[in-house]
Amino acid sequence: MEGTTPQLDTTPAKQRVWDLPTRLTHWLFVVGVAFSWWSAEEGQMQWHVWSGLTLLGLLVFRIYWGFAGTETARFSSFIKGPRAVAAYIGKLFKPNYRAAFGHNPLGALSVIALLLALIFQVGLGLFATDTSYVASGPLNHMVDSDTADAVTDLHEDFFNVLFVLIGLHLAAIAFYLIAKRTNLISPMLTGSRRAENVEGPPAGIAPVPLWRLAIGIVLAVGAVWLVTTL
Repeated sequence: MEGTTPQLDTTPAKQRVWDLPTRLTHWLFVVGVAFSWWSAEEGQMQWHVWSGLTLLGLLVFRIYWGFAGTETARFSSFIKGPRAVAAYIGKLFKPNYRAAFGHNPLGALSVIALLLALIFQVGLGLFATDTSYVASGPLNHMVDSDTADAVTDLHEDFFNVLFVLIGLHLAAIAFYLIAKRTNLISPMLTGSRRAENVEGPPAGIAPVPLWRLAIGIVLAVGAVWLVTTL
């Protein structure tokens, strides 16, 4: 209609933060760890072994994706030194705080700790023995019985460490949601967030060629195949 003032779109633009492979890997880790715990508790050891092998494939893919993936998935983008961590903590409670583009330097410590703990836990499981003789780790035959028993005990006990790290990770998510009004869960589900008061390019991450993803999948599947055929 003549003389009508056009309405401006005030909806904040979306910033792409996480790619689909990173998000799928993240949530499959959640499901895989939970299922591994359940299957061990219920004595479903064959399922426990397959769950561990799935976690192995996910770890191989995530490590590869930490070098070949999109910007926020790469280790080089979020692993920082002590000075960067201290500087981030210093500005965390300031009024001009801005959400980091991807993992912040403090959160990166949690991510790396969880990845290392999972590598250690899954690695132990490969050599562990099943006292019910239903299904042992695929590399159990490479070690003697005393070593297998010791590895199995450590595999069971170390889950408590993993459990504590997961608890700290969840506590950090709750802190950002309550204290900083920053929802870290939604972007990990959708891949995007509102591009306001945040760091990084407004549009977010750039796509990477599909052949990089294909290589990661081949490496993950190949690693699982290798440990089951040795």
